[in-house]
Amino acid sequence: MNKTIRHTSVFCLLLVLALLVRATWLQAYQAQALADDEHNRRNTIAQYAQPLGDIIVAGNPVTGSKRTTGGDLAYKRTYTQGELYAAVTGYSSQAYGATQLEGIYSHVLDGTDDRLKNPMDVVTGKQAAPGNVLTTIDPDVQKAAYEALGDDKGAAVAIDPKTGQILGVVSTPSYDPSKISGTADGDAWKKLLDDKEKPLVNRALRQPLAPGSTFKLVVAAAALEDGLYSSVDERTDSPNPYPLPGTTTNLENESASAPCENATLRTALQYSCNNVFGKVAVDLGQDKVRAMAEKFGFNTEKLDMPVRASESVYPSGMDKPHTAMSGIGQFEVTATPLQIAMVSATLANGGELAAPHMVSEVTDSKGNTLQDFADGHTKRVVSQSTAEQLRSAMVTVVEEGTGTNARISGAEVGGKTGTAQNGVGNSKSPYAWFTSYAKDKSSGKEVAVAVVVEDSGAARAEVSGNGLAAPIAQKMMKAALKR
Repeated sequence: MNKTIRHTSVFCLLLVLALLVRATWLQAYQAQALADDEHNRRNTIAQYAQPLGDIIVAGNPVTGSKRTTGGDLAYKRTYTQGELYAAVTGYSSQAYGATQLEGIYSHVLDGTDDRLKNPMDVVTGKQAAPGNVLTTIDPDVQKAAYEALGDDKGAAVAIDPKTGQILGVVSTPSYDPSKISGTADGDAWKKLLDDKEKPLVNRALRQPLAPGSTFKLVVAAAALEDGLYSSVDERTDSPNPYPLPGTTTNLENESASAPCENATLRTALQYSCNNVFGKVAVDLGQDKVRAMAEKFGFNTEKLDMPVRASESVYPSGMDKPHTAMSGIGQFEVTATPLQIAMVSATLANGGELAAPHMVSEVTDSKGNTLQDFADGHTKRVVSQSTAEQLRSAMVTVVEEGTGTNARISGAEVGGKTGTAQNGVGNSKSPYAWFTSYAKDKSSGKEVAVAVVVEDSGAARAEVSGNGLAAPIAQKMMKAALKR
C-alpha cells in the first residue's frame, strides 16, 4: 500500500476513534450534566409545558398559571396579590429563573420531581402532574405587616414560638412577580434591577443590619446564664456614662435623665441603658457573649427555613471598647429580622428555640404527602428561669418603658426597642427596630415578631423603635392573636 495512503488511513481511523470516545464520554458521563444545564432550553420548555403546581397559604393558592399566546413555552406563572406574598413565594420567570419557594421546589411545582412519577410515567417518560407547596403563613398576619409597613423601607417577621411556624414574612418595597414571569418582560426586570431601593432583596431574611438595642436581650441572657447577675432585679455595677476601656470616650445614653447608673437589668432594658449593657459585655468578655449569641442562631451559615437566611453575625477578635459597642448591638454586630424574631420567640417559649420553618407540607396533585415538616423541634438556649425573668423585663418595657406603642388590651405583651446607627459617623437615617412577643391566655395563641424600619422618610429626631416599628409589631400581634 502506498505510504501516503497508509498514513492517511491511520489518521482517519484515529479521528473515528476520537469521535467514538467523545460520543461515549458524552453519553455515559456527561449526559445528565448536559440535561441539567441551566442553558438547556429543553428544561425550560418542560418546566412550562403544563400549568405549574401552587404555593398555598391557609388553604388557598397564591400562585397560578396562564396559557401563553405563542412560542414553545406553553404556560407562564401568575400571582394572586403578588406584592403581598413576594417575600414568601419569590418568582418563577421563563427568562430569569426562580427564587425562594419557587426555586427550591421548582421540580415539584413543574412535575419533574421523581417522587411524583408512578411506574407507568417512568416507563413512558411522561411528565407527572405537578405538586403543591403548603406554607405556614397566616394571611391575616401577612396582610397586617404589609399594610402597616406601607411605603416604609423595612421588613417584618412573625413566628409561632411553640411550633416555629413562620406566620408572616414581609419586605418592603415589594414587587409583583407576575410582571417578570414571561420572556418579554425585560423592561420590568431592568426597572427592578435599577431601583435604588432594591425591591428584589428579601430584607426579612437576607439583609442583616445592626440590630441596635434589641441585641441587649442576648447580652442580658448571657449575664443571667453566666451568673454575673443573679436576677433582672439585682443592681449592676454600671457607671453613667460608661468610660470605654482604654479610651477617653464615654458611652452615653439616649436620655440623660434616665435612671441608668448602676441600674438593674430590668431598668436597663426599660430605659435601654447603653452604659449597663456596654459594661456587661466587657465584664462577660466577647467569648461568652458570642457563645450566647450563637445559641440563639447568630454565626449560623446555613439557616434554612427552607429559604436560606443570610448569616447574622456576632464578630470575634474585638478589643474591649468594641466589645462594649457590641453589647448594644453596634460595631460589627448584624442581624436579620428573622434572627431577632428568633430571640423573642425563644424567650416566649421558656428558653427553647423551635426551629423556624415556612413550609408545612409538600404534596402531589392529589394531596398525598411527599414531605412534611414537623412543628416544635426545639433546642434549649437558656434556662426557663432566665427566660421567665427576661419576659418579665420585656413586659416592663411595654407597660412602663420605651415600648408602650405595642400594648394590646387583654394580652401579655413584652418587647424591646432598638435604634441602630447607620452610615459612617451615623450619617444616614438610623434603623428603627422592635421585637416582641404576645400571649393571649384565654385562647392560648402566641406570637413573636421583629420589625425593622430602615427608612420611613421621617426626620432623624422622630426615628425610634417605639415610634416607627412598635405600632407595626402591634398590628401583627393583634392579627396573630385574632383580636
